[in-house]
Amino acid sequence: MADVPGPLSAFVVGEIRRARGASGMTQEAFGRAAGFSASHVSAVEGTTRALTIDFIKGADRALHNGGLFERLATKFGAPSWFLPWLDAEREATQLRYFEPTLIPGLLQVEHYARTVLRTVENLTDDEVEQRVEGRMSRQAILTGERRPQFVAVLDEAAIRRTGDGLGGIMAEQVAHLITMAELPHVHVHVIPIASGLHIGLSGPFALARSGEGVWVGHLENQLGGDVVDKDDEVATLQARWESVRNEALPRRQSIDLLKEVESHHGPQ
Repeated sequence: MADVPGPLSAFVVGEIRRARGASGMTQEAFGRAAGFSASHVSAVEGTTRALTIDFIKGADRALHNGGLFERLATKFGAPSWFLPWLDAEREATQLRYFEPTLIPGLLQVEHYARTVLRTVENLTDDEVEQRVEGRMSRQAILTGERRPQFVAVLDEAAIRRTGDGLGGIMAEQVAHLITMAELPHVHVHVIPIASGLHIGLSGPFALARSGEGVWVGHLENQLGGDVVDKDDEVATLQARWESVRNEALPRRQSIDLLKEVESHHGPQ
């Protein structure tokens, strides 16, 4: 579960293992009830395989606990609507993100992420910090051994945002974008403001391609988000991706623009 902080993920796995033992279920019996093989259960309990929302839901079913573990993961990790996308993101061989107003979470620095999350008024300080920690740990997919090809398209407005106390944070954020954009498997493209109106201004979206070649999409809105897996809907997102990608500057020109923007950001 990529967006749950490591200690919480380990805690949930430990609690599932203890609950399974207390119920007298072997890994094989538990796996049958949860919908997983005994080897899969063993790998999750041994922390050699990632904890996923599907496994958590299966554990809740097997243990008849009324969804306790899913509520726990949702409360302290990530919103329940986001967890299926995190599974797709973690397993992807290719990732494509379009963001018209913000920096994608996988490319955010800690100070920027914290500032963004603090705009959500119903989050407590502890919940903000838990989500910041989760977002930072989630970024490991870009630096791990099995790195996906990552392509992000941003609108220039997202990197030029200013405001009280934001200058220093944006300078740090844009510097990080430049560092990431120069990695061979990371491509950052910027749509210049001069491009005017384009289809991407309707909202952010993301696409993930699995190792089996299956594409899924993700859409966020003010109330949550949705994983998109129907062929016609994925095709629509892919067409929109081509549109926004065609509006963006090439990779090297985008990095040059990021460097120009970095030079104008500073403490305010």
